Amino acid sequence: MARVVILGAGISGHTVARYLGKWIGKKHEVIVVSPNAKWNWVPSNIWVGVGEMEESQVTFELAPIYKKINVAFHQARAISINPEGGANSDKPFVTIEYTDPARAGQSANLEYDFLVNATGPKLNFGATPGLGPEGGYSQSVCTPGHALQANEKLQECIEAMKRGERKTFVVGTGHGMCTCQGAAFEYIYNVDHAVREAGVRDLARIVWISNEYELGDFGMGGVHITRGGYLTNGKVFAESLMVERGIEWITRAHVSKVEPNKIHYELLDGTQDELEFDFSMLIPPFAGVGLKAYNKAGDDITSEVFAPNGFMKVDADYNPRPFEEWSKADWPKTYQTPKYKNVFAVGIAFAPPHPISKVMKSPGGTQISPTPPRTGMPSATIGKAVAGSIRDMLAGASGPTHTASMAEMGAACVASTGSDIFKGTAATMTVFPVVPDYETYPEYGRDMDLTFGEIGLAGHWMKYILHHVFIYQAKLRPGWSILPD
Repeated sequence: MARVVILGAGISGHTVARYLGKWIGKKHEVIVVSPNAKWNWVPSNIWVGVGEMEESQVTFELAPIYKKINVAFHQARAISINPEGGANSDKPFVTIEYTDPARAGQSANLEYDFLVNATGPKLNFGATPGLGPEGGYSQSVCTPGHALQANEKLQECIEAMKRGERKTFVVGTGHGMCTCQGAAFEYIYNVDHAVREAGVRDLARIVWISNEYELGDFGMGGVHITRGGYLTNGKVFAESLMVERGIEWITRAHVSKVEPNKIHYELLDGTQDELEFDFSMLIPPFAGVGLKAYNKAGDDITSEVFAPNGFMKVDADYNPRPFEEWSKADWPKTYQTPKYKNVFAVGIAFAPPHPISKVMKSPGGTQISPTPPRTGMPSATIGKAVAGSIRDMLAGASGPTHTASMAEMGAACVASTGSDIFKGTAATMTVFPVVPDYETYPEYGRDMDLTFGEIGLAGHWMKYILHHVFIYQAKLRPGWSILPD
């Protein structure tokens, strides 16, 4: 009997666990390690952040779910990996520290035959002084707890506006190298919708601030889309949404500091400026969670296994080269680490070979350009591919049998722009491939028959339905494995 250890139970890690439990759970040992007892459908946190959903609607307990498919669960955080074993054993192991209240602070070594790093990101609020809800002056929707706090602050502002006070809302990215603009993009429209529903939109100034070179970049180098039978670009699409709703925007911005009711930022041209606010929700930059790696002799080999940002190196081409020479071939396909063939990294935990959007720096050297998105649909696709490879390798395959390159896969995104069964809207976009492929599609880098965008009430219904479909699937309800990931 072999043992597979999965570090992390987010979208990607939970996908690996679901399929390995189904495929090999009765023959082999599958263990999930996660510091959180509950699973969170992160895309719906934006609705928690405006009071449209409760925390219980976006989370559930993991341990009872895993019991259904013979997967063991340890509520703990991974501290380090020893992929060559240690002084007393050749068996590789991972060191964990329990966060379960019953064993909090205790540590253990888990030996493994296969290891999947799905630890996701560290929410690096510390990269910007004053950023974040914990010791800072801005809000977040990255976790259910953060989203609840954001809604509390939002409702306080709405009540003050009902008394005739004017308020400024600022939503966007809190650092020049942020990814995941999508969460902020959705949230600002839901804030706009909330103040309209409260009848106080005329007293609200709403401002978008982002590290994107132009609106609609989303860390994907921009996108051209087919909309209503016409070809347009993401900039026009995103700007039209904001103009229609009276939302202001600031792009090419690096938030350098957040003070009480004041954001300091630097623009790509070197300009320094300030923006006063009453409410702000700024997404933090991501970093690796800080896993260490040691060889058999106990020497620190972290820099060999992980990139400087803390994400794990996989089968990608990390050799530096000019932007014009970046290629789809740089991107990983199997997510297997180069030196340790029984170790994989999935979702946000793997290190991208380079940004997708062109790296831009201010005259002072500050990088102000988005880093690559690896969330949602790509994370699930990668997780399922890695699960399939491990299953086959346990059955005798000499190496990974499944691939999931972001330069060869598409992604669909349904972004809420207001939650209401009759008046809600959502922007629905598909992109193929995620990483532009100018060799196959020389004009725009993407297949324009498969890359399109629309906005409307039907999109909101789809977003709401998908919320329940993915919760149903994640809970391993009957027929879960035939539902799309």
